[in-house]
Amino acid sequence: MKNTRRGAALLLAAALIGAVLTGCSAPESSALKIALLLPESRTARYEAFDRPFFEERIHELGDYTVLYSNADQDAAKQQSQAEAALASGVAVLVLDPVDSAAAVSIVVAANAQGVPVIAYDRYIEGGELAYFISFDNERIGALQAEALVGELRARGLRGGILMVNGSPTDSNSREFKEGAEAVLRASEFPILAEFDTPDWSPNQAQDWVAGQITEHVNDLVGVYAANDGTAGGAVAALKAANVDPLPVVTGQDAELAAIQRIVSGDQYMTVYKDVRSEANLAAEIAVKLATGQRVVGDMTRDGTPTTLLDVQVVSADSVLHTVVADGIYTPAQICTAEYARACKVYGIL
Repeated sequence: MKNTRRGAALLLAAALIGAVLTGCSAPESSALKIALLLPESRTARYEAFDRPFFEERIHELGDYTVLYSNADQDAAKQQSQAEAALASGVAVLVLDPVDSAAAVSIVVAANAQGVPVIAYDRYIEGGELAYFISFDNERIGALQAEALVGELRARGLRGGILMVNGSPTDSNSREFKEGAEAVLRASEFPILAEFDTPDWSPNQAQDWVAGQITEHVNDLVGVYAANDGTAGGAVAALKAANVDPLPVVTGQDAELAAIQRIVSGDQYMTVYKDVRSEANLAAEIAVKLATGQRVVGDMTRDGTPTTLLDVQVVSADSVLHTVVADGIYTPAQICTAEYARACKVYGIL
């Protein structure tokens, strides 16, 4: 009887030890952490699309935890967020930098801990990147400028252009600017003045354009705005100064407010980037890196596996076939009471 009881006790102890060991090991294998660090929220796409698309795809791929942070256009804050993510034991950093130069220190710190870094949307020149995902930014700038020049010619306009560029700390801004300038300088439309907009601030874009209107109002026929936020600032300044007709204005990111301005005629075009595909690919690459799989890009940049996704120009007559067809916005979201009549003209309602 004693031996029977002793054997049962040993079996129970072994079972308890096994349960404890199993309980300790499960979280490590089933809940790898992946950090997503985005730069700011002034550009609507980050909170509206990039974050939810990324998180949704990660959770589709398995039991992973996403540690999300938004730096609110503060490079020091993003540095702290990255340090916190690394201290928490993340397996991968997906980093869209506030300041492409300052972010090198984040990459170097991650490299020192053996944590792969995916440069998301903006390239980081320094440290060792595991992958780079973005769009062809020089091509985007060229497409914006080509659309602007083409529309000015179609309207038979003569005059000059204001260039409202993006943030000087954003590596993409320089590429947009280079692509646009190459087209504009080869055209018959002179660049009247240029401005690199700190932090992509719509308010600063508005203030700068307001200051240029008095000097150039008689010559101004177009505004190259690098994104939809700066385009909104430019349009606000032009309307406040009662400029009529409005110059041809470009944009980028296909923000809802920009699509509405396009439908109403206040903004001519935007560039629609398939952020869903970008975020999904980033999630897929992150999971592969987190689980030790090999990743290969469509091309390389400075030796880094790279994928550059395609983009589409959106004007009023293509809204229905781009952002609506892809489910980014519904007709009801675009065609509020203020825009309903214009929407009917373009078949959106």
